[in-house]
Amino acid sequence: MTESKDLRERENEAKWYVVHTYSGHENKVKANIEKMVENRGYVDDIFEVAVPTEEYVSTVGGGKKIKERKLFPSYVFVKMIINDVSWYLVRNTRGVTGFVGPGSKPVPLTEREMKSFGIADIHLPDVDVNVGDNIKVVSGAFKDFSGSVEEVNQEKRKVKAFISIFGRDTSVELEFDDIETI
Repeated sequence: MTESKDLRERENEAKWYVVHTYSGHENKVKANIEKMVENRGYVDDIFEVAVPTEEYVSTVGGGKKIKERKLFPSYVFVKMIINDVSWYLVRNTRGVTGFVGPGSKPVPLTEREMKSFGIADIHLPDVDVNVGDNIKVVSGAFKDFSGSVEEVNQEKRKVKAFISIFGRDTSVELEFDDIETI
């Protein structure tokens, strides 16, 4: 338990840095850094790697398709604690040309910049819902229905529950914000 608490404290000290990559190598760099962190055990220094993207609707030949594009081509965002080892490992990852900052000194993003880039740290607390708990739906399409929880997914912040619709138990997926325990 103390290991995960220490790791959480270190992650709170970590800052977001921007790494410049070869054009089109953003996802490869992200995968390489993540693999290196996992294989070499640097989870105490490098916490997250992100390539911010956005979805858009493309109309080609009369058909609409939802596609994804990079918000910052040739850049990867890394949440890390800078020290000689972590700097060296990221800087020498295949496809990386360097950190963004004067000379070779990385400059962390400010809170304001992170929010404008859409990568602000938002830590939502876990909801105390367990399988078998009775719930009431407080918003959404099934508002005022009640049921019992069959599955809880803390990561996606959703539950699967059986609610009674017209006298039949029906399995539905609900957001944590849409329910309350009875």
